[in-house]
Amino acid sequence: MAPGFARRALAHPSFLLGAALTLVLVLAALVSLVWSPYPPAEIDIPGKLRPPSAAHWLGTDSLGRDIASQLLVGAQNSIVVGVVAVGIGLVIGVALGCLASARRGWTEELVMRAADFTFAFPALLSAIMLGAIYGPGLMTGIVAIGIFNIPVFARITRGAANAVWAREYVLAARAAGFGAWRITVDHVLPNIAGILIVQATIAFATAILAEAALSYLGLGTQPPQPSWGRMLNEAQSLLFQAPMLAVYPGVAIALAVLGLNLMGDGLRDLLDPKLARHR
Repeated sequence: MAPGFARRALAHPSFLLGAALTLVLVLAALVSLVWSPYPPAEIDIPGKLRPPSAAHWLGTDSLGRDIASQLLVGAQNSIVVGVVAVGIGLVIGVALGCLASARRGWTEELVMRAADFTFAFPALLSAIMLGAIYGPGLMTGIVAIGIFNIPVFARITRGAANAVWAREYVLAARAAGFGAWRITVDHVLPNIAGILIVQATIAFATAILAEAALSYLGLGTQPPQPSWGRMLNEAQSLLFQAPMLAVYPGVAIALAVLGLNLMGDGLRDLLDPKLARHR
């Protein structure tokens, strides 16, 4: 199966492009852990708004900070927010979805109504409320995005799991006396893993976009830690004087989100035989 998957993946242009863009994002974050052209928070007022050069590959901003260094280190925030926020939604949401599907009845109704209630508080609204209580910051954004992901994964898991519970082999397992949680672990989760992987990839892209929006509004990553969203915020007052200050982080956000969405779309095709593209 693995060789067949690899062969189909290599023949899937959307997946390859998405995987390449995602790999660039990950490599940028990893490289910035050990090296960057300059300290990203280093201020050099005499050298502000310099154009791209050998010393500063993408130029400097209004405080003389190296833009390339800020973009590299800013990728770390995107990775951290995506992994932790999606992890929160994945772990709690999948557990709730499996519980609702396995127990049904009032348990399912309670979990789904709680999910509907949570949908009334999008990540931005949750971040505003949490920021008012605990103050803005990276963790505030992560928690807000993670809370929003919980009902998404819960509903997807419940719907996919209900379809598996109706299969003949699950009915046979129930007739053999296996309990609900044994069936969930042995049969349900392995059969819905592909759907969850695809959703996690798409949720990762959404988390990066949400973190950028929160940082742009001042509710996410706080100075001096670089953030693509805050770079956009700082560049808005210089759009006519130095428009490239907004272009660089904007392109970084767009490419990261595009790569993850393309990879998720490709994984959907590759993991579901009914959607596989035959060329």
